[in-house]
Amino acid sequence: MPSATRLRNDPAAQAFLLLRIGFAVAPILFGLDKFAEVLTDHWPAYLASEYNDLIPGSAQDAMYMVGIVEIVAGLVVAVAPRVGGPLVAAWLAGIIVSLLLVGGYGDIALRDFGLLIGALALWRLADAFH
Repeated sequence: MPSATRLRNDPAAQAFLLLRIGFAVAPILFGLDKFAEVLTDHWPAYLASEYNDLIPGSAQDAMYMVGIVEIVAGLVVAVAPRVGGPLVAAWLAGIIVSLLLVGGYGDIALRDFGLLIGALALWRLADAFH
């Protein structure tokens, strides 16, 4: 974690902190929402059948597993961003593929690609601030 002085004066330290907080909080909130369904009323609609065929149980069960993985990924970013950054990037790559396989979610896939780039930037900045 950058020192308070460095954080006040160093744009790279500020960017690292913003990315670390964002990529810790967002996956945790999205993971929790797999159980609460506040952001959407049917998360399984975003799951490609090709993925669902590989995962035991129903599509809803798969979304619960996704929620747990997202919560864990957010916690890993909070504690160890050098590990969490690439973990979240890989997770986002899987989400992008699922969205493209389902079809009709290209806009969300493009947004998630931008998030993937941000997760990789967090990973690289984490080397400078470990």
